Amino acid sequence: MVANSERVECFAVDTDLEASPRMPTPDMMATEVHKVAVLQDKTGLRSFRHSLGEVFFPDDPLHRFKNKPFFKKVVLALQYFFPIFDWGAHYNLKLLKSDAISGITIASLAIPQGISYAKLAGLPPIIGLYSSFVPPLIYSVLGSSRDLACGPLSIASLVMGSMLRDEISPEDKVYLEVAFTATFFAGVFQAGLGFLRLGFIVDFLSKPTLTGFMGGAAVVVSLQQLKGLLGIVHFTTKMGIIPVLKSVFDNRKEWQWQAVAMGLSFLVLLLAARHISSTRPKLFWVSAAAPLTSVIISTIISFISRTHEKGISTIGFLPEGVNPSSVSMLHFKGPHSNLALKTGMVTGLLALTEAIAVGRTFASMKNYQIDGNKEMVAVGAMNMAGSCVSCYVTSGGFARSAINFNAGCKTAASNIIMASVVLFTMLLLMPLFHYTPNVILSAIIISAVIGLIDVRGAILLWKVDKFDFVACMSAFLGVLLISVPIGLIISVGISVLKILFHVTRPNITVMGNIPGTNSYRNLAQYKEATRMPSFLILGIESPVYFTNSVYLQERILRWIREEEERITNSKESPLKCIILDMAAVANIDISGIESLKELKRTLERRSLELVLANPVGEVSQKLSHAGTWELFGPECFYMRVEEAIASTSYKI
Repeated sequence: MVANSERVECFAVDTDLEASPRMPTPDMMATEVHKVAVLQDKTGLRSFRHSLGEVFFPDDPLHRFKNKPFFKKVVLALQYFFPIFDWGAHYNLKLLKSDAISGITIASLAIPQGISYAKLAGLPPIIGLYSSFVPPLIYSVLGSSRDLACGPLSIASLVMGSMLRDEISPEDKVYLEVAFTATFFAGVFQAGLGFLRLGFIVDFLSKPTLTGFMGGAAVVVSLQQLKGLLGIVHFTTKMGIIPVLKSVFDNRKEWQWQAVAMGLSFLVLLLAARHISSTRPKLFWVSAAAPLTSVIISTIISFISRTHEKGISTIGFLPEGVNPSSVSMLHFKGPHSNLALKTGMVTGLLALTEAIAVGRTFASMKNYQIDGNKEMVAVGAMNMAGSCVSCYVTSGGFARSAINFNAGCKTAASNIIMASVVLFTMLLLMPLFHYTPNVILSAIIISAVIGLIDVRGAILLWKVDKFDFVACMSAFLGVLLISVPIGLIISVGISVLKILFHVTRPNITVMGNIPGTNSYRNLAQYKEATRMPSFLILGIESPVYFTNSVYLQERILRWIREEEERITNSKESPLKCIILDMAAVANIDISGIESLKELKRTLERRSLELVLANPVGEVSQKLSHAGTWELFGPECFYMRVEEAIASTSYKI
């Protein structure tokens, strides 16, 4: 066992010795060599508590309660669990003015989007307005993001509609019941992840796979809207690109030029407004007001020209009033309970991923932090409560939140303002939507989801990481050619596969000395780096676990063989010592330790020295407990590569 603070004396070396390729340089001779310290042992309970805290409580949420009086702890607890008590304590008229402008602005987008997205999910249009009223109110109490604007999402609506339509017709009363039940399950799943501090599960949907999945879903959504855009009556309920295009051309006799003309005109208007706002952020209100403006203008045109009598379908009657209770429509047993559970978990995961990603994006722009686990609880709570009052899956969408951000929102009160405007609409303005053409809803959906097709992001993936690009395109094609749920499964599967690939096949680099320094770096990265005669320095850039220990052992032996062949061909000094730089090895398990021991014995039989440099605290502790220290000997552990070379040079 090596003492924690023990230091080896400097090597005294005669600097008059004749220089040779195998001899150390003067800088090496002067190198002070330290023994590696072993991390101090913790008790079993302390070690377990520390590990548990690092996994589930990396942000240390209880630190704010330390050394505070009881009353202060109660106040802090209320502010922690209900952030409205935090920002509400400092609220004033100046903040209200900013939030009112933001709330009214996003309401102008939320109303037509809510109606459109409900249609996308196969639900009555009024459900979209219900879902833009209650959930934002709940989030304003529980959410920690100042910028997240809540309501229905295009992707969650698409997935829910796709999964439910596979087994139930939207005209069936059961469809609505299963949708509400799935929303409740989504909320339970989301809140459960937050309570159990399992937010890292969301990270399994990587950026590349999400880019591909959302791009494919956007194309599918846009193609589905051809039914309304072309005025087709008989249309497929399938979501794949092939059946959709087949249905479009098989029913080309149903195409209506009036619907095509109106739909394309407003689609161009919406896309132009979107482009103006994206190129000139100060004109954010243009894209925010465009959907509602389009609804108003198209409704007036429809009413005056009586287009509904010429075959162009309209929304029709929408009931007035606040959300009715839907508790009696929640069914947790029955033939469709498994479908509701499956749909809830999938849509819940997607909604949660978007909410956290959007919340973190805008929080970083304003230099504040959001608590991912609290966000999960907030989103889960609003979906559980929403399912009881005729709402379906909701979350914080990017487009709506971006407008909220650009409009200058200061707190989550903007959601309260938005919900108030929606309530006013539901109470007094419902009859005005009677003549709104369905074609305008299709145009609004296409303009909203087209931004999800991230071509630049895919090109960047190709430049940066080909594997990520393959993952992106696999998810994209899976959604496009098979189905949305299968595309999601492919997305998650590829993400997990990538993790397994990196875990089981970690990178190992050959290192050399940067001339004039004591630094050792990757030879492939630094062309000026030079090999050290008789030494092979390998850097392991991954934890060593049972999943990769055998591979590492085999790969190191292959590096040794290749190095010996290179030395023979170039007639250099024979290989005598292998140094493993373990600075990047954050952890090691018993399988990894046994592989190191086996590698040590193998190299000893070949008269080769194995030396470990810079093992970090936990790794050194485990090596010590496993008896590796005794097998190797304390002279085979060094703090730095240069110390290992300086010390070992005298033996070889």
